[in-house]
Amino acid sequence: MEERKHGFISSMIQSFLRGNLAILLIFISLAAGVAALMITPREEEPQIVVPLADVMVMYPGGSAEEVEQLVASRLEKLLYQIDGVEYVYSMSRPGMAVVTVRFYVGQSREESLIKLYNKIFQNIDKTTPGIAGWVVKPIEIDDVPIVNATLYSDTYDTHQLYRVAEEVAGKLQQVPDSARITIHGGQKRAVHVYLDTEQLAAYGLSPMEIMGALKVSNAQMESGSFEQANAEFRVEVGAFLRDVDEVRNLMVGVYQGRPVYLRDVAEVVDGPDELSTYTRFGFGPAGESDTTGLPAVTLAVAKKKGSNAVWVAQEIERRLAELRGTVIPDEVRVRITRDYGATANDKVNDLVTNLGMGVLTVVGLIALAMSWREGAIVGLAIPITYSLTLLFNYLLGYTINRVTLFALILALGLLVDNPIVGVENISRYLSMKKYPRLQAVALAMEEVMPPILLATLSIIVSFIPMFFISGMMGPYMAPMALNVPLTMLSSLLVALAITPWLSSKLLKEGSGDEKAYDVTATRTYSVYRRMVEPLLASKKRARTLLLVMAGLFVFSVALALTGLVPLKMLPFDNKNELQVVIDLPEGATLESTDAVTREVEQLFRTVPEVVDFTTIVGSASPMDFNGLVRHYYLRQGAHVADVRVNLVHRRKREADSHAIALRLRNDLAALGRRLGANLKLVEAPPGPPVLSTIVAEVYGRPGMDYGELISAAKTVRARLAEEPGVVDVDDMVEADRTRWVFEADREKAGLNGISTEAIAQTLRLAMDGVPAGVIHEPTEQNEWPIVLRLPRAARSDLARLQSLAVKGGRGQLVQIGELGRF
Repeated sequence: MEERKHGFISSMIQSFLRGNLAILLIFISLAAGVAALMITPREEEPQIVVPLADVMVMYPGGSAEEVEQLVASRLEKLLYQIDGVEYVYSMSRPGMAVVTVRFYVGQSREESLIKLYNKIFQNIDKTTPGIAGWVVKPIEIDDVPIVNATLYSDTYDTHQLYRVAEEVAGKLQQVPDSARITIHGGQKRAVHVYLDTEQLAAYGLSPMEIMGALKVSNAQMESGSFEQANAEFRVEVGAFLRDVDEVRNLMVGVYQGRPVYLRDVAEVVDGPDELSTYTRFGFGPAGESDTTGLPAVTLAVAKKKGSNAVWVAQEIERRLAELRGTVIPDEVRVRITRDYGATANDKVNDLVTNLGMGVLTVVGLIALAMSWREGAIVGLAIPITYSLTLLFNYLLGYTINRVTLFALILALGLLVDNPIVGVENISRYLSMKKYPRLQAVALAMEEVMPPILLATLSIIVSFIPMFFISGMMGPYMAPMALNVPLTMLSSLLVALAITPWLSSKLLKEGSGDEKAYDVTATRTYSVYRRMVEPLLASKKRARTLLLVMAGLFVFSVALALTGLVPLKMLPFDNKNELQVVIDLPEGATLESTDAVTREVEQLFRTVPEVVDFTTIVGSASPMDFNGLVRHYYLRQGAHVADVRVNLVHRRKREADSHAIALRLRNDLAALGRRLGANLKLVEAPPGPPVLSTIVAEVYGRPGMDYGELISAAKTVRARLAEEPGVVDVDDMVEADRTRWVFEADREKAGLNGISTEAIAQTLRLAMDGVPAGVIHEPTEQNEWPIVLRLPRAARSDLARLQSLAVKGGRGQLVQIGELGRF
C-alpha cells in the first residue's frame, strides 16, 4: 500500500500526536497567560498616541481682535509649517491666546514636541512686540487623573483643607509610578497687604513705591568670601522676609525725617487667599449621610505612562489610610471620588468571570449533545487560547483596557468553533473504529482542516480593515484590530496542536459500526428534517420562504434607516459617574453661579442612584478623558462650575448610566432655562471623545465683521436646537458685558512726568493685586506670596479708584482722576 503523503499542517498534527509537546504547551501557555493577566498594565482607556500641545501666549493689554491678528493668526501660520501637523486652531481673548497644535495619529510624541519647540524658538526674532511670554503645554492620555481623593469636613474650611491637601500631595508623590498631582478647590495661604489710600497720601507715598520697597527689601545673596586666621569665611548680604511680623515692620519710606513702616499705610493679613472658588462635597440618597454640602478640596493623582493603574490606585489608597491621624486630622474625612484602577480591575475580573461562564456553558452544551469528554476538550481550549492572546498582547506593549476587553469578549463566541469542529469529527472517526487510534485522529483533522482554515482566515480578514482606521479612532480601536485576529490565530494553534492530542487521550472508541455515528439517526436531525423538508418539497413554499426572508431583511434595514433602531459604532458604557457642566453668561458673579450650582445639587439629592457629588464653582474639576479633548481643564472664571456625580455601582442598580442621564436631562434643561444658565449633562463616550457630537463651524467672507459672524452663529444654534434628538446646544461666543476703560490724558500725564504705563500698573495693583515677593519659610510646601492690593470695598468703587495717587517726575503725588477719566 502506497504511503500517504502529508502536508505541513498534517505533519504538525502528527508530531503533536506522537510526542508530549502538547502537554508542555498546555502548561506553559496557561502559566504564561496567568502571568500576563497579572502583570499587564490595566487601565480605563487605551493608550492613544496623538501628539497634542497647547501654546499659551500672553499679550498684555491687547484686545481680542488684536490678539487674534497679531498673535494667534501668525502663530497658526507658523505651526502649520511643521511636518506632521494635522490641525492648528486657536482661541483669542483679551491679553491672551491659546493655540492648539495636533499632529497626525501615530507621530512620535517626543519628535513632534521637539519640532514644535524648534519652530517656536527659531522664530523668536519674528515675534510681535509686546508679547510677555509663552508656555508650551503638551497633553496626553496619562495626564488624566486615575484617582480623585476628596478631603471634606464639617469643622475645617476650604483654606484649612487646602493646607492639609498640600501636605498629603507631598506624601502621595512618593508613591511609585505616580505622576502629576493637582489640588482642585480651596484657598492658598497668602500675606495680603491692603493699602490705605488716605494714609498713603498723608505720608506722601504711592502704591508703586510700596511694591518697590517690598521687592528691594526681600533679598538675600552670597557676596563672596575672605580669608583670615588661616580660615575662609563666606559672606551673605541681606535677609529674606521670614514671617508676617517682618512684613508689617518693614520700613517703606521716610516722612519728615521719621521712618514710615508698612503697618502705618496698610493692613497686613496672614490668611487664606481671596475667595475665587467654592468647593463642596455632598451625599445623595444612596450615600452614607444626608448632610448638606460640606467644604471640600480634591486631590487628583495621575500615573506614569505604561504603569498599572490598578497597582498605583491601590497604593494611593493604602498611603491615604496610613496618613489618617497624622497628616490628615481626625476631623477631616477622605472619600475616593474617582478610582479608574478599581473600574479597570472590575472589567478584567468581569472578563475572567465571563471566561469561566463560557467554559461552563460550552462544556455543558457539548456534554448534553455528545458527552462530557468532548465538552471538557473544547472547554479547555478557551483558557489556553486566551492565555496565548494575553501573552502576545503583553509582549506587543498593549494594556488591558475597555477596548481590549471588548475584543476578547467578542472573540469568545468565535474561538470555540475550531475546537468544536475538530473534536466532533475526531469523535466520529473513533466511533467508526476503522483506523488505528492515532491515525483516525489525524485523518479526522485532515478532513476538517480546510473549513477550519477558511473560517479562521475569513474572520481575520474581516478585522484587517480596522488597522487602517484614520484619526483618533485608529489607535483607540487598535486593541480590537489586534486582539480578535490574534485570538483566532491562537484558537487555530490550539485546534491543530492541543485538541487532537487531548482527543486521543480522552475520547472513547466506538463499536466499529459506521452507522454508530449516523447523524441521520439522531433526534436533532429528525426534528430539523420535519421542519425544513416540507418547505423544500414544494416550489411554492420554497419561494414563500425566500420572500419572507427577503421581507425580514428589508424590515431590519428599515429599522436602521427610519431611526427606530439607532446605529452606533460602540455600545454605551455603563459608567458609575456623570458630569454636569454649568455655564452662566460671562460677567456673572461667583455667588450667582454658586446659587445655580446649589439648585443642581438639590436635584441630585432626589435621584435614588446618586451616592455623592463634588462641586467646584469658578474653576475646572479634575479632568477625565472626555475633558482632555474638550479642554475642560481650561475652564476658569466666576461664571463656570462643574458637578461630578458618582452613581451606585453598576452591579447594584437596575438602570444603566445612559438611562439615568436621559431621565435627568429634561429636568436639568428646565432648571437651566429657569435660572438663565446653560447646563450640559456630560457622559463618558463609548469611543474616543470629540469636541461634540455635532460641531458646526461658521465662516464668513474676508473682512466680515465679527459681530456678523456671531449673529450667524446664533442663527445656526437656534436651528440646531429645533432638530429632533439634538440636546445641550452651546456656542463659543462670549456674552456681552459692560467694560470700563480708563482714558488717560497723555498731555496732562506728560506735564506731570507720569507715563500711561505707570497709571495702568497702579490700577492693576489696586484691583487684581500684584505679588511683591514671597515669605521664605522652609516648612511651607508651596510659595507663600505677599500680595498688594486695595480692600474689596475700595476697589469696587470707581470714585475711590480715581483717588489713587501716582508719583510724578518732581516727586509730587497726582491722583489718577486728574490724569483721565473712566
